[in-house]
Amino acid sequence: MTDTAPPTKRSRRPQHEAATFVEWLRLRSDDELAELLRLRPDLAVPPPTSMDVLARRAEQRSSIARASDSLSALHLGVIDLLASEGATTEPVSFETLSSVISGRVKQRALKSLVGDLRARALVWGPDSGLSVVSADALPWRQGRAREVAAPLDPHVIASTLAAISPAERKLLDTLAHSSPLGRTRDAAPGTPPDRPVQQLLAAGLLRHIDDETVELPHGVGQILRGESVFDPAGLRPPAINPTPLATADVNAAAAGEALELIRHSQDVIAALGAMPAPMLRAGGLGVRELKRLAKTTGIDEARLSLVVEILAAAGLIAAGLPDPPVSDSGDNFWAPTTTADSWLNASTETRWFTLAGAWFEMARMPWFIGERDQSDKPIAALSEEVRAPNAPDDRRAIFDVLAQFDPGTALSDSDVSLSLSWERPRQAPRLRAPSVAKTLREAAAVGLVARGAISSPGRALLHGGNTEAEMAQALPEPIDYVLVQADLTIVAPGQLTPDLLDRVTLVADLESAGAASMYRIGEDSIRRALDAGMTAAEIHALFDTHSRTPIPQSLTYLVDDVARRHGRLRAGVASSFLRCEDPSLLAEVMASPVAETLALRALAPTVAVSQAPLRAVLDELRAAGFAAAGEDSTGALVDLRPRGARVPVRRGRAGRSPSLSVPDAEQRLTMVRTLRAGDKASASNRSDSARMTGPLIVSTLSNAARSRSSVRIGYVDAQGTASHRIVDPIGVGGGQLEAFDPAAGAVRSFTLHRITYASPVG
Repeated sequence: MTDTAPPTKRSRRPQHEAATFVEWLRLRSDDELAELLRLRPDLAVPPPTSMDVLARRAEQRSSIARASDSLSALHLGVIDLLASEGATTEPVSFETLSSVISGRVKQRALKSLVGDLRARALVWGPDSGLSVVSADALPWRQGRAREVAAPLDPHVIASTLAAISPAERKLLDTLAHSSPLGRTRDAAPGTPPDRPVQQLLAAGLLRHIDDETVELPHGVGQILRGESVFDPAGLRPPAINPTPLATADVNAAAAGEALELIRHSQDVIAALGAMPAPMLRAGGLGVRELKRLAKTTGIDEARLSLVVEILAAAGLIAAGLPDPPVSDSGDNFWAPTTTADSWLNASTETRWFTLAGAWFEMARMPWFIGERDQSDKPIAALSEEVRAPNAPDDRRAIFDVLAQFDPGTALSDSDVSLSLSWERPRQAPRLRAPSVAKTLREAAAVGLVARGAISSPGRALLHGGNTEAEMAQALPEPIDYVLVQADLTIVAPGQLTPDLLDRVTLVADLESAGAASMYRIGEDSIRRALDAGMTAAEIHALFDTHSRTPIPQSLTYLVDDVARRHGRLRAGVASSFLRCEDPSLLAEVMASPVAETLALRALAPTVAVSQAPLRAVLDELRAAGFAAAGEDSTGALVDLRPRGARVPVRRGRAGRSPSLSVPDAEQRLTMVRTLRAGDKASASNRSDSARMTGPLIVSTLSNAARSRSSVRIGYVDAQGTASHRIVDPIGVGGGQLEAFDPAAGAVRSFTLHRITYASPVG
C-alpha cells in the first residue's frame, strides 16, 4: 500500500543556475571536484580529460551502483523520494522534499544528507532546484520510500508463515535469499485463487507490483532470514541495545587472545618447519595434512584453519620448494618462509600487528573452510575457494559499526547485522547475520574485538593509528619469575620476559598455555638444554634465581644425574667422529648394532669415526640409549637443534586483492587541473583542426617554442583516448614535442603523429 501525498508546487530552476549536469560540474570548485573523485574513485580511472567525460561517467549505472554501495538506507530513501517526485526530469525544491518526508527526518539532518549526496554527484543543483540522475540509472526499484503504510507486525508475519504450505514457503525462501522481486504469470488478475502466489498475496506475504511481478516485503524477508525486523521506509535507523563495558577489561581480553594467536602461530611455523606439508594439486592444504598439523600442535582444526590462512596472508608461510629439500619429486610444499625467522625474533606487539593487519586486509574468508563447494566437497584451507575479494571491505564495514560507539561499548552479533542492514543496505546480502557472526568470531580470535566490543588496538587499526603502541599498552607487563612445583612442573602466572621465556622453554616442555602457562621438566628437556650449551650449574641458577617457590630436591637430583651422563660420549665432524674419555663406554658403542648402522670405525681406544653426518650420528646414538653430545673443532658443545625447512619469500605478495585505489590529495588536484585545461581547450574554436596537416602542426609548435607562447593541442594517447589541453612548447624534434603541461605541473613528451591539431592561444 502506498500513501498518497498531496500535490506540491515545484520550483523552476532560476535562469542563472546550471541547466545541465555537466554545467553544474563546471561550476564546482576545485576542492569540491577533488572531493568527488575521493568519494567516487572509479571516476578517476582513467583520469577524465574533460567535464563532459566526467559527467558521462558519473551518470553511468555501474558507477552509480558502486557509489550507492556505501550509502545508508536513509541516503537511498532521500534519492528515492526525489526520484518519485520527478527530480530525474524536473528540478524539485528542498521544501518539496521536506514536505514529502513529513517529519520522518529532522530538517538539519536532511540538509546534511542532501549535502552528502550532492558531494557524491548523485544529487545536483541548489536547494531551490534539486535533480538526480536519470531514473533508468538508479540501481534499485523506485517508490519504496513512499511506502509508509503501517508495516506488518513481526508476530503476525511469524504466525502467518507457520500456516502456509511447503510449496509457498519454498517460494518465499527463494525470494528471501536472492532478489525480493519475482517474475510470475500468477500475479495477473483472473489467476485461480488456490495458486501459491495468489495465496501469498492474499495473506500479505507478497506485494503486487504489476501483472507479472511480485515483491517480498522487507519485513517478511527479515523474518525468513532470521534477522531482526525494521522498516527502511520509515527512514529511521533500527533500535539496537549496546552494552557498556570497562575499556580496560575489553583490552585485557583482546591482549589474551593476541598472545594465544602468537603462540599458535609459532607452533604452526615450528611444525611446518620440521615437516612441510605437501600442497594439493589444485592448491591449498589437504584435510589429512590439516589433521596432522592439528595433532602435532594441539590446535583444533577450525582454529588451525584460521591460523594458517593468516600466516599465509602475512607471508610467514608459503608454498614452494623448501630448503633443505623434502623430496626429489619437485612438488611444492607449504613451509615457513625466510621472513618467519625475523618475525619470531620481533617484539610481541610487532608480531601481533603483522598477524592482525594480514587478517584485516586479506581478501579471503577463513570461515569458508570446511563448508561444501558447488561439487559438494569440503573447502580446503589455503585453497582458491577461500578467496573473497569483498572480504576486506566487509570487515571494515563491520568495524565501522562497532567504532561508532564509545570505547568499551559491546554489541551483539544480531545488533551489528541489523545496523549494517541500515548502514549498507545494498551490501546486506553479503552482511547477513551468519556472516557477521563468523567474521566477529575471527576478529575476537585475532584480538581486535573482545566481548562484543572493538578493542583499542582494533580501533587504531581501523583508523590508521599507532596499533602496535595500543597493543603494547594492553598487553600485561611481563614477569621475571616462575613457580617450580614438587611434581617437576613450572607454572608461569603471566607473560614471561622474552629472555626468561626462551630459557624456560629450553629446559621444560609446554603442557598448557593461557593466562597461566604450565611447563613440565623431564630428562629429555634437560638434555635439550645441555645440548644447547647450558651447564648443570646454569640450570640450577635459573631455578634458584627465578622461582618464587622452593626448588624440590628431586629436580636437583634429576639435573645432576642427566648432566653427569651427558657428554661423556662426544661426536664431531670427520665426516663425524666419536671421542670418549672412557674406553669401556666407546667399546660398548662399537659392540652395539648402532656401530654397524653408522659404519663406525675405531681409530683408538677413545676415538672412532663415521661417514654419517653429525646430526644423524647423534640421533642414532640417542635412539640406541647413548647420551651423546655434539662438539665443534674447539671441543665446545654446539647447539644442533633443527631450525626447520624454509621457502624463499615471494616478493610482491599482496594481502588483499587488487582493487580500485583512491588517488591521494595531490593526484586528485592534478586531475582537476587537467579537467579545467581540457574544458578550456574543448571550449575553444577547433573548426580548422580537421584540415591541419602534419607540417602545419609542426610549424605551429615550432613557432610557439621560439616565441615561448602557449598552444592548444588535440592529442590521442596510446590507448586511443582523445584529449584537449593547453601546453607551453619547449622544443620540437625527433618526432617528439617537449612541452610544459600546466595541468600536470611538469614537462612532458608528446608524440608528434598523435597530435591532431595545434593552434595558438590568443
